[in-house]
Amino acid sequence: MKNVKKLHFSFVFVVVHFCIAQADFAPYFYDNGPYSQNGNLALFSLSEDTTVGTHIYTLNGTDPEGQEVRYDLAFDPGSKQYFIVEPVSGDITLVERLDREKEDSVDVLVSITDGRSKVVERVTVFIMDANDEKPEFQNMPTIVNVLETAQPGSSLFQVQALDRDTGSGGSVTYYIQGAQSSLFSIDRHSGILRIRTGETLDYEKSKTHFVTVIAKDGGGDFNGREQFMSSSASLTVNVIDQQDTPPSFVGTPYFGFIYEVSVPGSEIYTVLAKDGDVGDPNPIVYSLDDGDDGVFGINKTNGRITLLTHPINLKREIFNIKVRASEVGPGGRLMDFGLATVVIRMVDLNNNPPTFYGEKGPQNTFQLTMYEHPPEGEILRGLKITVNDSDQGANAKFNLQLIGPGRMLKVVPQTVLNEAQVTILVEDSSAMDYEKYQFLTYKLLAVEIDTPERFSATADIIIHLLDTNDNAPKFSSDYYIARIPENSPGGTNVVSVTATDPDSGLWGEVKYSIYGSGADLFLIQPTSGIVYTQPWASLDAEVRSKYNFYVKAEDTEGKYSLAEVFVTVLDLNDHPPEFNENLLEKTMVIGAPVKIQAVDDDAEEPNNIIEYSIMKADPNNIFDINTSTGEIMLKSYIKSMAIVQNITNQKECTWSVVVQARDQGQPSFSTTAVVKIDITEATQLMGGPLATFLMQSRDNPLHILAMLAGVISLLVVVTVTISTATFLRNKKSNRVLPNRRIKRRPPKQHRHWSTWTLPNPFGRGQGRGGNPADKFAVSEEEGEGTEKVRVEVVENINYNNNVTGGAGAAVGVGVFRPQPPRPLPPCAPALPPPGSLYHVARERGHWVVPTVSGAVAVAAKAKRKQGSKENLMNKALVSELKMRLEQKRLQNQY
Repeated sequence: MKNVKKLHFSFVFVVVHFCIAQADFAPYFYDNGPYSQNGNLALFSLSEDTTVGTHIYTLNGTDPEGQEVRYDLAFDPGSKQYFIVEPVSGDITLVERLDREKEDSVDVLVSITDGRSKVVERVTVFIMDANDEKPEFQNMPTIVNVLETAQPGSSLFQVQALDRDTGSGGSVTYYIQGAQSSLFSIDRHSGILRIRTGETLDYEKSKTHFVTVIAKDGGGDFNGREQFMSSSASLTVNVIDQQDTPPSFVGTPYFGFIYEVSVPGSEIYTVLAKDGDVGDPNPIVYSLDDGDDGVFGINKTNGRITLLTHPINLKREIFNIKVRASEVGPGGRLMDFGLATVVIRMVDLNNNPPTFYGEKGPQNTFQLTMYEHPPEGEILRGLKITVNDSDQGANAKFNLQLIGPGRMLKVVPQTVLNEAQVTILVEDSSAMDYEKYQFLTYKLLAVEIDTPERFSATADIIIHLLDTNDNAPKFSSDYYIARIPENSPGGTNVVSVTATDPDSGLWGEVKYSIYGSGADLFLIQPTSGIVYTQPWASLDAEVRSKYNFYVKAEDTEGKYSLAEVFVTVLDLNDHPPEFNENLLEKTMVIGAPVKIQAVDDDAEEPNNIIEYSIMKADPNNIFDINTSTGEIMLKSYIKSMAIVQNITNQKECTWSVVVQARDQGQPSFSTTAVVKIDITEATQLMGGPLATFLMQSRDNPLHILAMLAGVISLLVVVTVTISTATFLRNKKSNRVLPNRRIKRRPPKQHRHWSTWTLPNPFGRGQGRGGNPADKFAVSEEEGEGTEKVRVEVVENINYNNNVTGGAGAAVGVGVFRPQPPRPLPPCAPALPPPGSLYHVARERGHWVVPTVSGAVAVAAKAKRKQGSKENLMNKALVSELKMRLEQKRLQNQY
């Protein structure tokens, strides 16, 4: 049954194929709906934060005839081409960054073809929003002028910010940042800035307010995660002064004293008041309002209170006088006023302890806000502290002490009588550091001195410190070491430096810069501290591999610190080996190599390590090369030119070798050169080894000059040494000392008296039984009218190399068999024979042997140093020889 189905399928295929031959239907896309990832791209949408290079869709279609289809994309002329398609698979890839705020849809012409027919469809790809835009303020920063009499809840300004995103990412809400949020409020949705309910503006307290407004969007997806974006802007509120503040007394509370010795008209106390409208103050007049009982008066201009009666007439011990300070308006009209109480006390008993007073009466806690590091000796004027003891005399005398951390502050005065204004002075400014203490707490102690009761009082002083720019930025290290490969493109990051400033706010922000002789090729990002190369910079380790320069970290007020950066440029293999010439000519002597050399300009190993190889040789089977030194040599089995000619079947002596020099860097570079080698044999060079050396070194004249200089120096040294030794020897002695024994031999037949026999000078006692005494022998034979003398010298060596001629030469008549030469030690020249004996011998026509020639010398220094017994024997033999020769000479004369 399965076979039947297969036959039926084949039949249907034939029919279809026949139809294809008759008609051609156009291919078409599959329409898979708007949520499909493949089809004809219809109703397809794409988020604007899609990453470039992402596969976003697959075109999918078919051809009715089953032909292979291909796909294509096209865009309207002048439109940006955001996508590309792979023609076979239909995979569409994003190639340009999307921005919905600039373009929210893209028209694309998608096409499918089977090679004959092509179908084109226009589709629109919708760009979906992502939360990638910050809110942008439309009317900020700005300045708003407001009267200080503005009512709480008054509208001051409407902030507007626009976010170009859609949905929640485009909705904007407003907030106030910082301490100003306690005085102002802003509507989250409308952006209307108001004075907070229950709060008022006061020109006398603060003339200007700086309000920081934050605009924040509602958040949205970006790159697969939820993202909220915000921006900030500042708004300045200037407060305009109005006449709305009554006069205020300065230095309250006020305390006056009446003493028993006081008289009418005595000054009790002086008050001081100022108009609260400091922008345009009015004059002030003073008056007593209540509590004076008619015993006190006040000067309306200067506020001086005086006693009008004698103290004895006073009915009370303490008087609380109400003093009025009134503003005088235009035309002398009295306007707003202020009241203050002046406490006047009769002091006569020690019944009151010291008491601390503030501006509003007795007070045991005082607070002050001030900047850190105030000048030493400065008065803390914000502390309005008065100390008072209502007693009189010694009962009102007490000491003040300030107890707290360190010795930052001190109190003045330290001893008080009755009453004093307490002054706190800065003693150690450096210790008042905001980075160490945000607030300081002290105890102010007042203790009576000379009273039995020792009354005392305490008050807490709390100082809140504000930050100042008192610190310079500090680097995490004094120096930074970085390494960067040479040939790195411009703008490459080198190193990141970090400096921190402990100050707060803008004072803690750090900006970086660089300078120095080595900084020309580098830049630094002012905020991040990333050091990078100039866009045009080109680093080269062969030109310069070390750079150092300084980085500077500076805060907003110019305080800075420095660190040093050391940059090492790492060598890369960017130089190929180079030969001096592309065509080299060398002469090779069989058995000796020729050397080639290439140079690599890279700075470090292994980039400049060169390896040599033979790429091509003609012929290719006779040469080897040393991969390290570049020495080219013949194969080890080639010993002569005949072998070379047999191998190569050529009679020419010049061959070409292509040599490659390759460095060992990554990647590796190589260079080739053609070496023409002229091969010759050492025996063919005239002049022996010297000629061979000259031929081998003809390409390198420096080697020849060095060899010649060495030979000349050696000859000079040898000549000086021989001359010195000769001079010293002649100076020491002129006697001839033979090195072998000499003895008279028995007479032999018919030997001529003048015949000398010179045996082999290198024999060791031949024919003498090896006896050293037989090396010298004098033979004497007397005949008719003739005298025959024979002297046999076994070793006759001229250490001055005088072989023939001259008085110092060894003369012999007989057979002399030359022996191979051997080096001879230097010897002083021999003395010539006496002149008288020489002339007598010439007159008679015969040679007379008066003495042994100076050619008899010491064979070796070691042999001269014999024992004392042998030396005596030699001397005796020499003396006997001299005596016998002298006797023969005398006989011949007579």
